[in-house]
Amino acid sequence: MSSDNDLNGVAGYMQHAKEQALSNVENIAEDIAADTFPEGKLFEIAQAIGDKRLEELNVADTTCGYCAVGCRFDLYSDGEEILAARPTEDEDAPINGISTCVKGKFGYDFINSDDRLTAPLVRDESGQFREATWDEALSRVADGLGEIRDTHGGEALSVIASSKATNEENYLMGKFARQVLQTNSIDNCNRLCHSSTVAALGQTYGYGAASISTDDLEIADCILLTGSNTTEAHPVLATQIKQNVRDGADLLVFDPREIQMAEYASQYTQVKPGYDAVWINGITRYIIEHDLYDETFVAEQTTGFEEVKDSVEEFTPDRVEKITGVSHDEIASAAEMIADADGCVFGWTLGLTEHSHGTENVIAMANLAAITGNLGKPGAGVSPFRGQNNVQGGGGDMGPLPDNFPGYQDIADDDVRAKFEDAWDCEIDPEYGYYTTQMFLEAAEDNIRGMYIIGENSALSEPGVNHAEDVLENLDFLVVQDLFVTETAKYADVVLPASSFVEKTGTFTNTDRTVQMVNKVMEPKGDSRPDWIILQELANRMGRSWDYDSTAEVMDEINSLTPIYGGVSHERVKENGGLQWPCWDMDHPGTVRLYEDEFNTDNGKVNLKGVGYSEPAETPTEEYPLTLTTGRVLYQYHTGTMTHREEGIMQYNPSDFVEINPATAAGMGISGGDPVRIESRRGETVVPAQITDRVGPENVFVPIHFTESAINRLTDEEHLDPTAATPEYKVSAVRVEPADADALDADVDTGQEAMSQSLSSDDRTSMSTGDD
Repeated sequence: MSSDNDLNGVAGYMQHAKEQALSNVENIAEDIAADTFPEGKLFEIAQAIGDKRLEELNVADTTCGYCAVGCRFDLYSDGEEILAARPTEDEDAPINGISTCVKGKFGYDFINSDDRLTAPLVRDESGQFREATWDEALSRVADGLGEIRDTHGGEALSVIASSKATNEENYLMGKFARQVLQTNSIDNCNRLCHSSTVAALGQTYGYGAASISTDDLEIADCILLTGSNTTEAHPVLATQIKQNVRDGADLLVFDPREIQMAEYASQYTQVKPGYDAVWINGITRYIIEHDLYDETFVAEQTTGFEEVKDSVEEFTPDRVEKITGVSHDEIASAAEMIADADGCVFGWTLGLTEHSHGTENVIAMANLAAITGNLGKPGAGVSPFRGQNNVQGGGGDMGPLPDNFPGYQDIADDDVRAKFEDAWDCEIDPEYGYYTTQMFLEAAEDNIRGMYIIGENSALSEPGVNHAEDVLENLDFLVVQDLFVTETAKYADVVLPASSFVEKTGTFTNTDRTVQMVNKVMEPKGDSRPDWIILQELANRMGRSWDYDSTAEVMDEINSLTPIYGGVSHERVKENGGLQWPCWDMDHPGTVRLYEDEFNTDNGKVNLKGVGYSEPAETPTEEYPLTLTTGRVLYQYHTGTMTHREEGIMQYNPSDFVEINPATAAGMGISGGDPVRIESRRGETVVPAQITDRVGPENVFVPIHFTESAINRLTDEEHLDPTAATPEYKVSAVRVEPADADALDADVDTGQEAMSQSLSSDDRTSMSTGDD
């Protein structure tokens, strides 16, 4: 187990960030302070200097707009830019206290980027974009979407909602789709990540969300992490876990890559990607066979135990090792650590879910947590760490989904549907709409003719992006609502300029179900507008009469229709510093930990389900002998729409790369920094090599963040999880070979020197993230 080094992998960026922060707050002190104070004093320096002119600044406490940890802090602005992020009052930051990651502290250059959209864009007669008034742009959108609806029916339209937007805005996106466009084909990025988590936990426990509070990570006796590079994707949660490990907790890490959390683990096990249900079922089998399960909990709180017992019989030690590479000793050790603990938290991200059988994986994990009695008590439970800032609330709770209204209320339920038809004054089809991944497949068959994409960059994030680009180019009508002319917006007929999270008010719901305030720090840039205002104006142009004066009014409508948000209002969220759902009424304090009394199922118990395992849709062949898995890096975020406009971040991490095992690279004559061509059945890309034993000899890893390499050209858009329709980003069969230097795109080539320096540095383990 390694000792912690808080600056590992961050020192270079922090030096740049220190200089930038000092310049932002008071240039006159930069030369002295930058040479005098270490990086760890950056926070205090900026505060001390900034205090001299606080009376000139706008200050608001708000919730971070990057990942879903839900960090809160004060942002300082002079009205034109964000100058500093500082700790807010403890009671207003229940998740992070004084901690934030580098993006939350410094990642705000995108707000004032030169290419920020500040006026609507429409296509002129020659097919080029030109600026337009809001009146013209909204009229074009209303006419374009309205014509398709009236000619082909609402089912020929789809909406992709945004997990970057607030709860209130996502609620209105769902309402707009069903009431105005008359379609149930609305979905969001959750489909591409944790929809299998939602499906699996919904079937077994009742709620498709974390059962724990983040405080449980600090008191658990044991934590099992899989498919989660927590130090990179969720740094604040990683800090909590590492502190608990220092205090004596056991940490189990199962991952295809030897991520940084492995350094702190009691046991790290490298697994073969795509076969998680196998080793999880192997642990479950061992626990049952050796009578290590919680007999009282199983007898009183579960159904289906015999089914699970029978289903795991096939996962013998020899079979598990043959399929996954996990030895019997590793299975036994993990099982005994879990069984010996008074409480264990099971945490995962996309390495467990982004498979053609992700729901199966999560059900296996849910079974393991349940039979060991690790639910409904302190320091125990399941915790799917969510990626985008509001994917829990906006992406799920608010119902921008093809099969659910807000609060996971089934649209096929006649009583539920009647409630929303009455509230929204419209008829709603009981048939489910298309999932995001299905939208693109159906559009290729002309069953979807128009799309409204809000805050999502589908041209980069969809699997098989060559196919996605073809679809976007050939739609009858496409409207994109975003901060920039993204790769997706380049295909649009109309582009509407939206406001960022620092320019509006509303709520986000974080990874442990905590609803928190987002407060406006500065006015929207140029003529950009918050999503909720755009939706309201567009709805009214298309025949409706929305008259919300604020997002607080929208939340009041949400709580009147959504039982798990029944006690959530802006006033109560402010008073309590956040509320965790379910919060049933205005006297309810919120629910810190799920399932302390019963489960949200028809019988009030865990419905255990026996699962076997499914092969990945693609396995290595002689032609494509390696397995590609994808993920994130610490200094970038999703498709880079925000982070690519942060100079310090781009200096540290200017391009994608491919991790290759030393033995594999040696066999191909590849050295660190060499350009490498990666090719799948669907496409190819060229990126520089990083030679590391973090990946096994049969695997390679590439991040997801850059247009130039667009790794999702290689991933599979056809083989989806049969329950959740999640694509298999984490397993693609590929071949790798050296490439000529000029094969790298110009932008990648420009950043090659900085990348090579990063790849050869000792802190490269902090540079890349595996499976989130």
